[in-house]
Amino acid sequence: MLGAPGTGKGTQGKLIGVYFKIPNISTGEILRTAITNRTQLGNEAKAFIDKGELVPDDLMIGLIKERLAEEDCKNGFILDGFPRTVRQAEALEDFFNNVGLKLGYVIGLELAQDKIIKRLTSRRVCINCGKDYNLITNPPPEDNKCELCGGEIIQRSDDTEETVSKRLAVYAEKTKPLKDYFQKTGKLKIFDADSTVQKINKRIITFLT
Repeated sequence: MLGAPGTGKGTQGKLIGVYFKIPNISTGEILRTAITNRTQLGNEAKAFIDKGELVPDDLMIGLIKERLAEEDCKNGFILDGFPRTVRQAEALEDFFNNVGLKLGYVIGLELAQDKIIKRLTSRRVCINCGKDYNLITNPPPEDNKCELCGGEIIQRSDDTEETVSKRLAVYAEKTKPLKDYFQKTGKLKIFDADSTVQKINKRIITFLT
């Protein structure tokens, strides 16, 4: 899954994973779990994430290699949030070649920057179970408590307007070149993310099947 923060690639990755019964591997979730558990990796990653910067390549590459070695990946998997740089893509390609894996498709989602900023700064999340809310499309309850677990609903530190703007600048500088990289492989398919989740997913599934 390829796209700027806020384009919905995480949501679409999960839906595609459910449809094909394969794991959706989100580097964001892996990192947030490490941060919540206050592991050494989590503490190191938090410093980068809070500033809207990318976690160093070597750190992410190691995480991904470990995850892909697990049993549930044997029939395929979806990568959400990796690779984010051309160097990561090259390292992933080398890893695939070494273990006999093959890249199927790269699904790219695109959305205007002003709409991305509006989406992300409106996002809220339960601090306990991680349930997503949105001030515009799915506002939290008036008491600001999650319906699922009663946890406090917060704005993530990387969803403030200042940090979102920086994340988009980092994306443009380091991640956008991946579009050119994957276009050369003939594996990239771009979808317009300015639509409903259901309509976008239907177009992606139709393409993949």
